[in-house]
Amino acid sequence: MLITGLAVGAVLGFVMQRGRFCVTGFLRDIFTQWTWRGVTALLVVIAVHAVGLTALMSAGVIDPVVSDFAPLAVIIGGFVFGLGIVLAGGCASGTWYRSGEGLVGSWIALAMYALSSAAMNYGPLSGMNDWLGGFTVGATTVPETLGVSPWVFVLLVVAVTVVLVRRFVLQDRAVPKPATLAPTKTGLAHILTEKPWHFYVTAAVIGVIGVIAWPLSAATGRNSGLGITTPSADLASWLTTANPANWNWGVLLVLGILVGSFIAAKVSGEFRVRVPDGRQAVRSVVGGVMMGVGAVWAGGCTVGNGMVQTSLFSYQGWVAIVAIALGVGAAAKIWLKPDQPYNPQDDGPSRRVDGDLAPAAAEIPGGTRTSGSAVLTAPVVNASALGVVGSSPADKGSLTDLGNGRWKMDTLGAVCPFPLIEAKDAMKRINVGEELVIEFDCTQATDALPRWAATDGHEVTQFETAGDAGWVIAVKRGA
Repeated sequence: MLITGLAVGAVLGFVMQRGRFCVTGFLRDIFTQWTWRGVTALLVVIAVHAVGLTALMSAGVIDPVVSDFAPLAVIIGGFVFGLGIVLAGGCASGTWYRSGEGLVGSWIALAMYALSSAAMNYGPLSGMNDWLGGFTVGATTVPETLGVSPWVFVLLVVAVTVVLVRRFVLQDRAVPKPATLAPTKTGLAHILTEKPWHFYVTAAVIGVIGVIAWPLSAATGRNSGLGITTPSADLASWLTTANPANWNWGVLLVLGILVGSFIAAKVSGEFRVRVPDGRQAVRSVVGGVMMGVGAVWAGGCTVGNGMVQTSLFSYQGWVAIVAIALGVGAAAKIWLKPDQPYNPQDDGPSRRVDGDLAPAAAEIPGGTRTSGSAVLTAPVVNASALGVVGSSPADKGSLTDLGNGRWKMDTLGAVCPFPLIEAKDAMKRINVGEELVIEFDCTQATDALPRWAATDGHEVTQFETAGDAGWVIAVKRGA
């Protein structure tokens, strides 16, 4: 029966990769985009989970055990975890499935996350966990405290979710449809490997997977459903000690996520080994450690707390997701900035070039634009993840002039949300009617960039692949 963990994980990894499902991004958008559109997808998961798990409990199929609420551990741990997932470039499940896309930064964060969570659960840091989690209050779930049926809260969450989904779907229909890549496949192959998956549909599928996961996991003696932190810690412990007690359904679940996301990335042409720069590598290390420590303190990550415990209406789950969101918000204010933000008081757009201001000839993926015989050489924007203002002024904050009102911005190697952050900043530097040509290899940006262009009234004049896990999009600035 353990093999069912691998199967469930593989399906989950495939779905998450194809749906670009990123809880870190959903929470981050509250503070950077001022929208709850993404968080509504998380509510869809919770609502589907709540219906399914409550039905299974009512039928006596599963019997979840919810621990007493440890407020200090949950709040502090959730906040630390929120800081860490921004540094690492993704939450626990996101780090697993992005590792399957070939992101070496995610490999680093994943290793540190697994090791630190193992140290907190079973190793020399376990005393920290026992100390902070030692203060508890005699409360487990809200329905139990109020003495009402959990179905009351299930119906409430479903009603709120339906209202929000309807609102944002109508809102999406009110703006021009975002540009998409030209299809190269047909039928089921196109739907599964090319067509963008709407994240509300993706969220509903993830919720169903979570419901199925619990009885399959319980059949092996593991009374839990989807979870990332403890299985990651168990995997690290098993790899270092070969203790058979650490080899369980949850371990196969997370390994399945890696397998499923790799398959999804390969068949969709989105797998390529991508090595981060030194700064992002360091932040992946720090972020991974913070993720492991914070998740163990909080009793779970954005899956264990944010999707499962919330659907059980435990105090731990709902307080943890709020604490995680606050950590993400604090991290967004500190780190999520363009390397050299545009200053409208500067003397004109930042278009620093080396050499003569002659007509340019430049080749970009998808075609060549030539005007005259001279070639402009210029520093290229290289938006690295979690940049700090002024960190490397020699090669930051400038655009390459392609001629004829076209400017190139290179964000190759930058992780979400930096292609979008840098694109928004760069768009302020060019004139209305001019084009910004963006080269990127961040999978999530295939949705974020065209959606931004449509929402902000810019025109996408080019959007195509440039090899495996590489894309180019040209956006003409609107009024």
